[in-house]
Amino acid sequence: MNYSLIYSQVTPHIPYLLGGAVLTLQLAVISFIAGWAIGLVNASVLHFGPRPARAAVQAYVTFFINTPLLVQIFFIFFVLPDAGILLSPYAAVAIGMSLNAGAYLTEIQRAGFQSLRREEIDAATAMGFSVPQMVWYVILPHIAKALYPPLSNQFIIQVMTTSIASIFAVEELTGRAYNVNSLTFRSLEVFSITALIYVVLTLACSLALALIGRWLFRVKARIL
Repeated sequence: MNYSLIYSQVTPHIPYLLGGAVLTLQLAVISFIAGWAIGLVNASVLHFGPRPARAAVQAYVTFFINTPLLVQIFFIFFVLPDAGILLSPYAAVAIGMSLNAGAYLTEIQRAGFQSLRREEIDAATAMGFSVPQMVWYVILPHIAKALYPPLSNQFIIQVMTTSIASIFAVEELTGRAYNVNSLTFRSLEVFSITALIYVVLTLACSLALALIGRWLFRVKARIL
């Protein structure tokens, strides 16, 4: 079967696809920041919290790491309405991605907490620091440099994971690619351009993170 590439039918839709890339980046940023905050709180609980709280955090991490993200979002989007909680597709995806990222970021940040010397914690305790003060003023400055590369890699993963939002009719990059394909029926052209946009987006994010890391900590994120 002969197939002729006709990119001229797709190129007028590139601005529309780029708008989806902006939404992709927005979704990645929101879910990563929320996931980082969840991970920081959970890592603090695992390090300083009572046994019941540690068990609850461990159960959360075990559940979200060992179940598919798609199933988690299905639960949020289709099951929560039965309890009277109605969410838009965008909100359901953002919450699902945040909770999923929070589980992985809990493990990343817990490793940072465990790298601290006991003497540093004892010194902060002797100075009367509360746990939030200890985390903010003692722990984070010590572990930020070591955790920056894995956190940066997790952000790149978040960018690529946003494509799952297209299943819920969220018009991020992949969702808009579906729309363009349904209009033009030029699948090869549409998805090759979409793939190229993803490559440029992830490389640009990796480069930006590497430059920020070099400026802040003299480290750089790995370019995937």
